[in-house]
Amino acid sequence: MPDALRSGETSASGANAGADQRSAPRFMLMIRAAKLIVDDTREFLCVIRDASSSGLKIRLFHPLPPHQSLAVELSNGDRYPLEHVWSDGEFGGFRFGNEVDIERLLDETHGAFPKRQVRLRIHLDALLHSGGEAVRIAFHDISQQGACVECDKWLMMNELVRLETNVLPPIYAKVRWRSHPRYGLLFEQTFKLDELARIAGPLQIGDPAHDAGDPADRFRRS
Repeated sequence: MPDALRSGETSASGANAGADQRSAPRFMLMIRAAKLIVDDTREFLCVIRDASSSGLKIRLFHPLPPHQSLAVELSNGDRYPLEHVWSDGEFGGFRFGNEVDIERLLDETHGAFPKRQVRLRIHLDALLHSGGEAVRIAFHDISQQGACVECDKWLMMNELVRLETNVLPPIYAKVRWRSHPRYGLLFEQTFKLDELARIAGPLQIGDPAHDAGDPADRFRRS
């Protein structure tokens, strides 16, 4: 089972005697953002820290919830079934459910979405301020740099809008693509990975202390 590389081990760019003694060569992944998919319905940001042909060591930002199935999905859309083996603080060890081509896993320049940031499917209502109006919208997904939302109002390309929710700070974004009623927004200020993970995680597990609520309440109070 993959573990952090110790001083006697090597990365993918080199080899030494310590690595030769292992049944499955290990590769240190500097920081590889991914998402852990729980029961095909809930998605959590994570960071792959160590990989081999047998499994992964992953940094988690939340305790792993009870589950029937697990999978990790990379930013390029490649998905791998996993089995949880061990936990140690914010890290967890996972075994692949099927044989994995480690060279393909390490190379994210292929796949359906090469070189794209990890997107989380998320259920979150918001208010979008546009042209002096405040209209209700729903998030379809979110990444560090932007989001896909559904909005009944027609928005202009490159229009600057403001988003308000009960769990995120006010966000300014520009419309980058549209296929009404869905719109792609690019945030003016991006999120850090751990910041977005800690905001989105409780929404996936229905934490009442992190209730998304009705964003119109904030608008009525302002």
